[in-house]
Amino acid sequence: MAPRLLIIGLDCMEPSLVFDQWRDDLPNLRQLMDQGSYGRLESSIPAITVPAWSCMMSGRDPGELGVYGFRNRSDRNYHSMKISDGSAIKVPRLWDILGEAGWQVAALSVPGTSPPYPVQGSLVSCFLTPSTEVPFAHPPELADAIRDWMPDFMMDVPNFRSDEKARILENLYSLCDQRFTLAEKLIARDDPDFLMLVDMGVDRIHHAFWKPMDPRHPQYEPDSPFATAIHDYYAHVDQRIGELLNFCDQHTAVLVVSDHGAQPLMGGVCINEWLIEQGYLTLKDYPDQPTSLDKTEVDWAQTQVWGAGGYYARIFLNVKGREPEGTVAMAGYEALRDELAEKLSTLTTPDGTPMPVKVFKPQQIYQKVRGRAPDLIVYFDDLAWRSVGSVGLNSLYTVENDTGPDDANHAPFGLMIFHDPTQPKHGQVLEGAQLYDILPTLLHRYGVEAPAGLRGKVLPV
Repeated sequence: MAPRLLIIGLDCMEPSLVFDQWRDDLPNLRQLMDQGSYGRLESSIPAITVPAWSCMMSGRDPGELGVYGFRNRSDRNYHSMKISDGSAIKVPRLWDILGEAGWQVAALSVPGTSPPYPVQGSLVSCFLTPSTEVPFAHPPELADAIRDWMPDFMMDVPNFRSDEKARILENLYSLCDQRFTLAEKLIARDDPDFLMLVDMGVDRIHHAFWKPMDPRHPQYEPDSPFATAIHDYYAHVDQRIGELLNFCDQHTAVLVVSDHGAQPLMGGVCINEWLIEQGYLTLKDYPDQPTSLDKTEVDWAQTQVWGAGGYYARIFLNVKGREPEGTVAMAGYEALRDELAEKLSTLTTPDGTPMPVKVFKPQQIYQKVRGRAPDLIVYFDDLAWRSVGSVGLNSLYTVENDTGPDDANHAPFGLMIFHDPTQPKHGQVLEGAQLYDILPTLLHRYGVEAPAGLRGKVLPV
């Protein structure tokens, strides 16, 4: 059989669009749903690409991985946020475990695989790879084959947060087609037992084209020529899924999965502006234009707390003996965390409407806490509002992302669709599925022993 298991990862694919709004326009996904099991898939906290795919494929949470976002503190200095690549992942993932069990595997562009490393088969690294001028595949000769097949092979859509909409759209389709074509070529050439690909285009098109699609968006663009861009891309992905399935055996089990969902970006909460207003963060000079906190002179001796922007807010306490100029005694650490959580819960939207705020303590939501975790993780309205870390805005709110034009934010639920032709489920709707359940479920299905201490459960698929 070629392959025994196929995983099609679609970063950020939104369940409401697939299951409800556009179901009849996506015939291949609809058929997989009608013949198998499907449902919403609760993401990790935080619900972002890095670390979510590594959590899904390892059955470990961000605390166990020590990866809390796209950027993580590399040490206890104040400006030490560094991009977290695959070298941070110290536990085996699905393709590693299957390889150890004797399977031939192919993992293509799964986030958390840059730089590439040896597997029992093939691996092509993810969107964090800067270019094809650096190592991006295992074995290394696979990179030469890919360059021959696709001389313009892309690792990601460049500068997808910009106003170059036509160019972005063209790049999106190229990226998608390259991933699916590469999967087809490797199935035909190598006959792997397991193949997984991830298309980042779904995520990128949400960020670039949600405003023209969704009347709920505060900056809705009803007459835009890009009004159907996301719908048409979903239809294209569905078509490529159908074509890829033609390369598979009639007994191939298929999992279509997203790491989180998407929703309109309602605005930004300026977390460091709020901390300044509340007296927790003190600047030596307040900038006269929006400026990254990293480029601002902070009076650390007078600062208790600072924050970082992103899809969610990361709150860091300036702890004595931990940070270089710590001001918060450990004896008061828990009381300050509780005080911050209480105050954050009183936030409103700009018009005074109460804003739902969820504040998480890492020690309460993770099985272990490794590395340098945020002291608090904060969701504003289940991520409909993002965290803005810049200062100098003279406001607690922005209408956009502070890193460029952005139409969408993540949502806490992705999706999964699983069809095993040998065990049809006839449209079974899954309830209560979590991203952590994927690994134990698949290992159980194939009789492969699971590592000890996994967080997830076996789903009835």
